Amino acid sequence: MILLLLNLSEHFTNGNKTCVKDEEKSLEWWKTAVYYQVYPRSFKDSNGDGIGDLKGIEEKAEHFKDIGVDCVWLSPIFKSPMADFGYDISDYNMIDPVYGTMDDFISLQKKLQSLGIKIILDFVPNHSSDEHEWFKKSVDKIMPYKDYYVWRDGKCDDNSSITPPNNWQSLFSNSAWTWNKKREQYYLHQFDRKQPDLNYRNKDLVKEMKNNLRFWLDLGVDGYRVDAVPFLFEHPDFLDDIRKPEELAKKEKNTYEQYYHPYTMDLDETYDMISQFRDVMEEYKLRDGKTRVMITEAYTSMENTMRYYGDETSLGAHMPFNFGLIDRLNEYSNATKFNEAINNWLDNMPEGKCANWVIGNHDNPRVATRFGGEMVDAMNMLNMLLPGAAFTYMGEEIGMSDTVIRWEQTVDPRGRNAGPDGFRTLSRDPARSPYQWNASANAGFTVSSSKPWLPVNPNYWKLNLDAQRKQHCSHYTVYKRLAKLRKTRTVQRGSFDGRELSQWVYAFTRSLPSAETYLVVMNVGSEDERVDLSNWPTLEKDQTWLVHTPSVNSQYSIGYSLKTNGFTLRPKSAMVLCNKRHPSSSSSTTPSISPSSLVFPVAMFVVALSFILANP
Repeated sequence: MILLLLNLSEHFTNGNKTCVKDEEKSLEWWKTAVYYQVYPRSFKDSNGDGIGDLKGIEEKAEHFKDIGVDCVWLSPIFKSPMADFGYDISDYNMIDPVYGTMDDFISLQKKLQSLGIKIILDFVPNHSSDEHEWFKKSVDKIMPYKDYYVWRDGKCDDNSSITPPNNWQSLFSNSAWTWNKKREQYYLHQFDRKQPDLNYRNKDLVKEMKNNLRFWLDLGVDGYRVDAVPFLFEHPDFLDDIRKPEELAKKEKNTYEQYYHPYTMDLDETYDMISQFRDVMEEYKLRDGKTRVMITEAYTSMENTMRYYGDETSLGAHMPFNFGLIDRLNEYSNATKFNEAINNWLDNMPEGKCANWVIGNHDNPRVATRFGGEMVDAMNMLNMLLPGAAFTYMGEEIGMSDTVIRWEQTVDPRGRNAGPDGFRTLSRDPARSPYQWNASANAGFTVSSSKPWLPVNPNYWKLNLDAQRKQHCSHYTVYKRLAKLRKTRTVQRGSFDGRELSQWVYAFTRSLPSAETYLVVMNVGSEDERVDLSNWPTLEKDQTWLVHTPSVNSQYSIGYSLKTNGFTLRPKSAMVLCNKRHPSSSSSTTPSISPSSLVFPVAMFVVALSFILANP
């Protein structure tokens, strides 16, 4: 009877939540999270030197909680000479003084943890700085560092001059080889000349890099975004790359884009190395059951990207970044293009894997620049409500746009290498301008007497977080509603159905049996569009929809009723519709327990308790 009492007590405590709990166990945090990318130099400067830092991020940490972020991803904060602003690392296990100290990092981590927010770091495995101790020892041929980097003898040309080993080009333009006088050999750098490529055919180097991962995992980070993974291995024969047809090659200002790269990208060994990195993540999961997420960055073909998920015999990344909403879409894309960009990922993703969506980052023009400010909310709706994880680049929640950077203000090495005539096309500086907090001097990023490391966008006086917080309807308020909507069972677990309703109207549903259905409708064109949902097979013919979240440029307000058989959308506007009058009442992943459902368990509990008391 005591056993019966315990069982009834469990039933009484949990009611009908048990199946929900079992369901939730299979849905790990990283699959539904909103990841918020912070580019530390540009987020918030706490000490007045014009450069963002860890204390500045901690100062503004409540913003992450406010907008519904689950995980903060920090671009590199490690010790660096800053030739590529942190992607040239001279010590993987130290914080660069410009960002603060290790104590500052621990303090930030604790602050985020107190807010229920996880933290992941950048891991930059392809290269280090030429100021790293490993490289200095490699130059001197000190073991075991002699072959930690990719060294090659030069070739003699017809004039008996030493030339690079082959025609490989840097992604930042010009030769990928630099001569080292002391060692009298060339070293490979697929990025800046101060970023020598590491040699992953050296087992000692591989051990060192895995230990770099463990260092920060031991400090409690929740995972990594792994940078530039396609370039980890090169063909051992160092064959010349293939030049594109001349009519194509001559159009490219960046010499890297003048060639195809079969010998420096996407080699089979790369995928095995990613699997080895994943094994390090799994070591920690085995200890405490908590997943450390690994996300890979690879601008490559769809086929090669999908290989990063791993296969039946070896684990890969939890998610390779999905850049389809960046690479495949622009302000001229119609509904067909949107449909194709979304389905291209979902149709190719291996069964059982988790999708993810990215609309911006530190390497690409901002959403408001690529699509125009009118499309900011529509793109955030896509990013946040499609199935899977969502990545937000800082500032997208308020619709920040790229700023104009003059040649003399340009600091990005990719832009500098392109020269005065080509920097506007290749520089990444415009998307890295400081965060616009308020309308004060320097947008509140740094003190008024300081000069920010990059110019603040001149529109900061009107486009800033403080102003949008005070507005009834703004990009900020829309983003917050979308983040809250992501917590519903429908968005986290529901099915997806996307359709082109006309040339310029794209729509998709997220639905789940016995829960609300959400319908996102977007007019991606430049004219008013009539929307008719009556031919959608799975929707009721005479359904009434309620506006859950309208874009700031929508003519409809929250709670407005619309019929399936027709309504009008303004150009570039979008809406989230719901088929229930009170969608917020069912937003929790845990169903409420009605009083009537407790009658039987309570009665049985009383009977059992009476029996025990009568029979001690």
